[in-house]
Amino acid sequence: GLRNLGNTCFMNAVVQCLSNTAPLAELLALGRYRARGARAEVTHRLAALVRALWTRDYTPQLSAEFKNIVSKHSAQFRGNAQHDALEFLLWLLDRMHEDLGAASLAPQTRVPEEVGDPVGEFSHPGMGRGIHARSSLTCPHCLKQSNTFDPFLCISLPIPLRQTRALNVTLVLQCERWRFVRVGLAVPLLGTIAELRKMVAREGCIPPEQVILAEVSPQGFLRSLGDAEELGTAGERAPLYAFQPPPARRTGCSLPASPGAAQPEGPHRGPAAARSSDCLHRGAGGRILLLLCNTAGTGPQLARFGPPLVLQEERGVSWEQLQQSILAQLQALLRGEVQAQGTGALFRIRLAGGSAPCTYLSPQDPRPLCHPAINRALQLSGAGGPPHVKLMVEWDVSTKERLFGNLQEEVVQDADSVQLQQQAHGQQHSCTLDECFQLYTKEEQV
Repeated sequence: GLRNLGNTCFMNAVVQCLSNTAPLAELLALGRYRARGARAEVTHRLAALVRALWTRDYTPQLSAEFKNIVSKHSAQFRGNAQHDALEFLLWLLDRMHEDLGAASLAPQTRVPEEVGDPVGEFSHPGMGRGIHARSSLTCPHCLKQSNTFDPFLCISLPIPLRQTRALNVTLVLQCERWRFVRVGLAVPLLGTIAELRKMVAREGCIPPEQVILAEVSPQGFLRSLGDAEELGTAGERAPLYAFQPPPARRTGCSLPASPGAAQPEGPHRGPAAARSSDCLHRGAGGRILLLLCNTAGTGPQLARFGPPLVLQEERGVSWEQLQQSILAQLQALLRGEVQAQGTGALFRIRLAGGSAPCTYLSPQDPRPLCHPAINRALQLSGAGGPPHVKLMVEWDVSTKERLFGNLQEEVVQDADSVQLQQQAHGQQHSCTLDECFQLYTKEEQV
């Protein structure tokens, strides 16, 4: 409602702020102040302007008179140049202190130290005029406390920022009812993957040491997440999955072939097929935890289909046994019965998630899971969660369509927490003035 007289928006903004500060507006509009004679011209004109705003008697002439008085007492604000509103506010408050009989408060002045004074952070001590802020310092060794009072006209308050972000995690559980469920979490911005692992464990009601966290894109595995990694970038490059290992080894069962079943195609010869025959170690037994994704196509057309799998296999299994275990896990998705005969391979298996060039397991290898590349993958799986190896099961498009049809990615059920977290973090973050003061006066270690 204030008329702009030519680049006086900075002045009008300050007047509106002071006019809407109830104690100050009441003091000015009702004349409840004691001025020091004719020297209080600035305060008198400001009071008339505020009184006119609240009584709806405002005219542009009042703004012009206020502007002229300001120019008379401050050469800085003469003319019609643009100025900073905060700078004008500081000058105006300081001028009002002078007009009303208070001493001008220079920023460098300090009130003598008071030891053990119990007053609050913001007070009006009797030792001097004006408002003072108490700064309390406590020695962590002798616990001696000293308080100093600094005069101030304004305080630059910090604004509390949101400390969490919404993150969706797809749980791959060993429960038939809740096999795939996506949950929404409020994760800290500055946390670690170890904290996320505990949050996921609580959601899935499983021990944290059993949780395997990995980023899975529409093309397959990207990487596993270790406990020491920062949480800030988790799930940004690809959706985040949490895998629960099977409680015990699942025995691969042979799938009987039907008379009308298609015969398996010849072995795929992938690039740089790896064999472990020349580098086997004694005692190659033991179990190994495998995460698998099924993909079809090549290059830009490469796409993941079906659900990701979690297998626990003996290190010494042959290619045929490994293939049968994978087919057994996919049995519910197959359009018919399939049996791999001899050394024929229905698919290729590639080691995923490593920085080394693509490594394919060879169907001719008697023990493909004993290859040194598997050992390196186990060592690099990161601290946190059981050691595991990520494998990509690559199918030809024709074979995939013949055995699985137009099967796409797994069907994931969203928990209520997904929508709740999206709504909570989608709203604009707001805070109260009291929260800003609490953050400003928060104790910190110097």
